[in-house]
Amino acid sequence: MPVFSPIIAPADLYTQMYPEVQAIITRGDATIPAKAIDSAIKETKMYLSKFDLVKLFGDATQNVSATISDEFLNDLVKSIAIWRVLRLANINVDMQLALTWYDQAIATLVRIKKGNMQPEGWPYKDTTGETAPQGDSIYATSNPPKKNFF
Repeated sequence: MPVFSPIIAPADLYTQMYPEVQAIITRGDATIPAKAIDSAIKETKMYLSKFDLVKLFGDATQNVSATISDEFLNDLVKSIAIWRVLRLANINVDMQLALTWYDQAIATLVRIKKGNMQPEGWPYKDTTGETAPQGDSIYATSNPPKKNFF
């Protein structure tokens, strides 16, 4: 029987923050990075609802791991998770740089959500059996207003 494992683990955050700095900020509490990753995955999923989230992230309740391994997606989740860890303290860390990474990750997720970016290899949700859109949100956009003065 397959065993669920999240797309990133606390040990994977070393690409965004040195482990010794992470240990200082978290004061050795291993649950903090794990909670930050869980929160970051949940936030990322909110932006990617049109994709097959089980294939991209897996599902702990069904004990299914992700079938798509995507470093770009992992990097976005790591940037969000690191921001959550960094909110605890700013020892030896450039907070503005971390905030910039977080803002860039969110901006990228918004562009993907709007359809302005199409990540290669990310499967869309199978909606062939659906008769009506699922969820309770609607997204609409228009051109920015023009300000004409005569």
